Amino acid sequence: MKFYVSMAFMDTREAVEVARAADELGYDGMGIPDHVVNLETLSTPYPYTKDGKRRWEAFTDWPDPWVMIGALALVTTRCKFVTTVYLPAMRDPYSAAKAIGTAAYLADGRLELGIGVGWCEEEFELLGQQFARRGKRTDEMLELMKKLWEPGWTEFSGEFYSTPRLEMEPTPPPIPIYVGGLSDIALRRAARHDGWIGDLISTEAALQRVNRLRELRAEKGLTMDDFTIITPLTDAFTPEHYARAEAGGIHGIVTMPWMFYSGPDATLAEKIDGLKRFRKDLALD
Repeated sequence: MKFYVSMAFMDTREAVEVARAADELGYDGMGIPDHVVNLETLSTPYPYTKDGKRRWEAFTDWPDPWVMIGALALVTTRCKFVTTVYLPAMRDPYSAAKAIGTAAYLADGRLELGIGVGWCEEEFELLGQQFARRGKRTDEMLELMKKLWEPGWTEFSGEFYSTPRLEMEPTPPPIPIYVGGLSDIALRRAARHDGWIGDLISTEAALQRVNRLRELRAEKGLTMDDFTIITPLTDAFTPEHYARAEAGGIHGIVTMPWMFYSGPDATLAEKIDGLKRFRKDLALD
């Protein structure tokens, strides 16, 4: 089982030291979330809580993921970086491809692109992007960005984007694409790419989706051998819990180890201590 340290809701000033400690302690990666702004009032309900309220308080840090990954890549040597999740359709594909490709280049192959289609209509509108058909635009953007990341000249003609002959440098290393979301539509999209990223769900709910992904991959004549599954789990705390998840096909857990010891108000020192204690308690070293 691989363990990714979530950087969600973290004080941006602590990120470098947490990443450096996680890298030195042997963690496998860092989970980097994405929002551009947090609007005070929304008519769109948050889809991942029962009451539709957001999980974070106002004025929580949401640093740009590509600036963050570029900085963290320079103080780490082994940790990978996965976005949890980035919303391509909220941007234009060329700026997104440039930022992602540059971060992947600086991370020297340690970048895993986790994407979603988005839920917040008001944030899309603020950034000048159409909320309707965002799923179809996401699919086309991923196809276009893959071409932009290839060496040499690129041309592209799609329903939403038409690209004249051009090149984009630097050419990044290969970037695996993992799709986030809990719906069947999200799972279908994930099955077409390199992996799936879950949300905060129980182990049983996650394993049900793993089985569904097996079905969807099999329909396309694909196996799960080269398919990655990463998710946070709400009910996994012990080696036995993680062993069950791994046996069911989950490859990576996104977690905040300090939450088990110091809670959400942990200081930087307590966060680093939590990283150490978590590995010791799970006998990971």
